[in-house]
Amino acid sequence: MTKVTTPLLNGPRHPPPPPIELDPMGLLRRYRWFAAAAGITLAFALVSLTAHKSPGLTAFADLAGVVLMLAAAGITLANAFTRPRQERSFWALLALGFALWVSNQTAWTYWETVLRVPIPDPFFFDIVLFFHVVPMIAAAAWRPDLAKVEGKLQLSVLSFMMLLGWWVFLYGFIVFPHQYVVLNVSRYSVYYDRLYGLENALLLGLLGLAAWTSSGGWRRLYLNFLAAAALYGINSQFLDRAAADNTYYSGSAYDIPLIGTVAWMAAASLSAREWDLKTVPPLKRASWRKVLSRLAMLALLSLPALGLWVVFFDQSPAASRLFRLFTVLTGMVVLGAFVFLRQYVQDQTLMGILQQSRQSYDTQMRLQKQLVQKEKLASLSTLVSGAAHEINHPLTAIMTYSEQLWAQERLTEEQKALLRKIVNQAQRTRDLVANLLSFAQQSPGEKVLVDLNVLLSRAWQMLEPHYPGGQIRVSISIAAEFPRVRGNANQLFQVLVEIIENALDALQEAGGGLLEITAQKQGNEAVLQFSDGGPGVREPERVFDPFYTTKPIGKGTGLGLSVAYGVMQDHGGQITCQNKPEGGALFVVRLPAAAEPAAQVAGAAGA
Repeated sequence: MTKVTTPLLNGPRHPPPPPIELDPMGLLRRYRWFAAAAGITLAFALVSLTAHKSPGLTAFADLAGVVLMLAAAGITLANAFTRPRQERSFWALLALGFALWVSNQTAWTYWETVLRVPIPDPFFFDIVLFFHVVPMIAAAAWRPDLAKVEGKLQLSVLSFMMLLGWWVFLYGFIVFPHQYVVLNVSRYSVYYDRLYGLENALLLGLLGLAAWTSSGGWRRLYLNFLAAAALYGINSQFLDRAAADNTYYSGSAYDIPLIGTVAWMAAASLSAREWDLKTVPPLKRASWRKVLSRLAMLALLSLPALGLWVVFFDQSPAASRLFRLFTVLTGMVVLGAFVFLRQYVQDQTLMGILQQSRQSYDTQMRLQKQLVQKEKLASLSTLVSGAAHEINHPLTAIMTYSEQLWAQERLTEEQKALLRKIVNQAQRTRDLVANLLSFAQQSPGEKVLVDLNVLLSRAWQMLEPHYPGGQIRVSISIAAEFPRVRGNANQLFQVLVEIIENALDALQEAGGGLLEITAQKQGNEAVLQFSDGGPGVREPERVFDPFYTTKPIGKGTGLGLSVAYGVMQDHGGQITCQNKPEGGALFVVRLPAAAEPAAQVAGAAGA
C-alpha cells in the first residue's frame, strides 16, 4: 500500500498566532489614575446617598471638594514647572483656574463648617467662581499642541485679552448691577446662572474644537477634559434649579458630579505625563484659526450697541443705568487701547517681515553674484589652461633660439638691442603664461591652522623694498584676541600680497598716502580690512572679474584679484571691495575663525 502525501502536508508549517492575552495588571497600571478618580467618586457617592443631611455630611462634602481641588491645582502647577516649555502656559492657566475654584470652595467651607451659617445670597465669592472658568478657557484657546509663530502669537494673545476684557465687561454690565448697585436677588440669580452656563458652553466649544483638530496624546487629553467639563456643565444647570427650589444642600447627590469632574481632570493631568504630547505645525488653511480675531472685533463693536440699549431701552433703576453707561465707557477705553496696541504690534510685525524680505533679497543677489563669479572662473580656467599650454611650446622655442642667437659674437649693436627686446618680451609672455597656469590650476591644497598676523608681516616685508621714498606709510593693527584660521598658508599669503600690492599701487599713483590694515574678531569670523587713501576703484563691482584691470598695459594681467576671490571661496570666506565716502578703497576679507584644540590653546597661553 503506497502512502500518498501532499505538498501542503509536507510543507513548512507556521505555528498559529499566539492568543491575545489581556493583562489586567497592565491595564490597571496604565489607567491607575483614572481608576483612583473613579474610586474616590464612588466613595463620595456612597456617603452622599446613604447619609442624611447633617453638619457632619456638610463638613465631609466641603472638605472633600477643597482637598480634591487643591490636589488638582498642585498637579497642574507641577506640570507647569516640569513639562516642556511649549506646554507650560497651558498648565499654568489650568492651575490658576483650579486655584480660583479652590478659593471659592474654601470660602464656602468656612461659612458652612466653621461659622455654620447659611451662604449669603448674593455671595462675594460667586465672582471668583464665575471667573475660575476664564483661565481654563484661555488654556483651551492657547493650543499647546500647535507650534506658535512669533508675530501671530502676539496678535493672538492680544485678541484673547480683548475677549477676556469683554467677558469681564459682560459680568459687570449684566450681573453686577443686580448684585451690588441695586440689589435684586431673583434677577441676580437668573442672570448669573445664564452667564455662567454660557461660560461653560464656551469652554466646551473650545475643548471640542481642540479635540477635533488635534491628534495623538493631545486629542486624548482634550477629550478627557471635554467629557469632565460636559459633566460639570450639565450638572451645574440641575444644581442651579435645586438651589432655586431650596432643595440643594452640601453633600447631596448634586455634589457627586462636581467631585467626579475635579477627580477626572486631576487624573487626566497626571496621566498626561506618560502620554506622547507632540507639538505640530498649525494647518495653513485652517479657517477656525481666524475665529479669535473676528470675535474680538465683534466684542468691540458690541459695546456701542449695548450703550445705545441702555440709553433708549433699559428699564432698570437710574443707578443701574448710570453704572452700565460707565461700564460701557470703561470697556470701550480698555478694548480700544487693545485695538491700538494690536495695530502697533501688527505694524511692527509687518515691518519685521519687510526687513527680512529685504535682507533675503540682498542675500540672494549676493549669492547670485558669487555663483556667476564662480562659473566665470570655472569656465575661464578650462579655457586658459589649454591656451597656456599651447602658447608655452612656441614660447620655449623662441627663448631657446634667442639665447643661441645671443651667444653669437657677429651681431651688431642694433641687432643686440633688437634681440634684447625680443628676450624681454618673451620673458614677459612667459610670466603671463605662468600667471595663466596658476589661475587655471587652482587647487584646494592642504589646510592647517594659519596665523594671519605672520602672513601680513611677511607680505609687507616682501613688498616694502619695491616702494621706496617714504611717501607711502603702512599701519598694521591686530587685535589681541584675533584668532587663527584653517587654510592653505601659500594661497592665503598670495591673497594678502595681491590686496596689499593693489593698495600700494593706488597710493603710488596718488603720490603717497596711508594704508591701514586692521585685524579683529567679529563673532565667529576673522576679519581683515585694507583701507587706503588712494583715488578709489573705478568699478568696485568688477574688480574680481578675470582680466579686469585699470593698470597700464604691461603692468597687470587682471587675474590677481580673481585668484584671490577663488581662494576665498575655497576657504569658505568672503572678499568684498567698496569705495569709502571720504575717498580711497576698502577691501574686507572674512574667514571662519578656527576652533583650536584646548591643549593647543593652553600651550599658547603658557608660552
